[in-house]
Amino acid sequence: MSEKKPLLEISNIDTYYGVIHILQQVNLRVDEGELVCLLGGNACGKSTTLKTILGMVKPKVGKIMFAGEDVTHQNTPARVKLGMAVVPENRRLFAPMTVLENLKIGAYVRGEAAEEDLERVYELFPKLKERSSQLAGTLSGGEQQMVAVGRALMSHPRLILMDEPSMGLAPKLVEQSFEMIANLHSQGVSMLIVEQNANMALSVADRGYVLQTGRIVLEGEAKELAGHEELRRAYLGR
Repeated sequence: MSEKKPLLEISNIDTYYGVIHILQQVNLRVDEGELVCLLGGNACGKSTTLKTILGMVKPKVGKIMFAGEDVTHQNTPARVKLGMAVVPENRRLFAPMTVLENLKIGAYVRGEAAEEDLERVYELFPKLKERSSQLAGTLSGGEQQMVAVGRALMSHPRLILMDEPSMGLAPKLVEQSFEMIANLHSQGVSMLIVEQNANMALSVADRGYVLQTGRIVLEGEAKELAGHEELRRAYLGR
């Protein structure tokens, strides 16, 4: 079996906000077709890691490789054109626009949305086809999550970055959200999930990293991390 190629590789990243040192020597990798989770509590640097990968925040030190290209000094639109797509925290849909209009925005970097792209999203999320003319702001939290993921898929991404997919969802909807993530992963979609809910994230991931005060303190196969004593105490409960 051929070894998987790294799709995203960040090496020795140091990121600052002014004089505050947020990320310290962070190393992280996502291979083609892999689902990786980045775990940690509030204010540990998870969102800053995502923003650094997307080019919204520039690292002071380190290197970011994506799809075989050095993107360390490229801006966010250039990285999106290479195949990064984000599902932001709290979905951030355009509430006064319809589901269909929100989905079409996802294809903006490629030009006009193709009918087959919409059909693929509707096949994954049949409910969105039923709701296509409904205003996005009137949908339930779970339905809004589907729109946010569908919008990301419309750009034909090589990597989907998800920021706190369980944020603001009721427990039942959290389960549905991670079922959706597992389904996407089973179809070969590469993903990096930034998440506080370690239990759910590790249940669907291949590998994981744990971030604490800007440093990676644990990394490994998801099954190994789920059984790690320190992680269980800190995030999974006893």
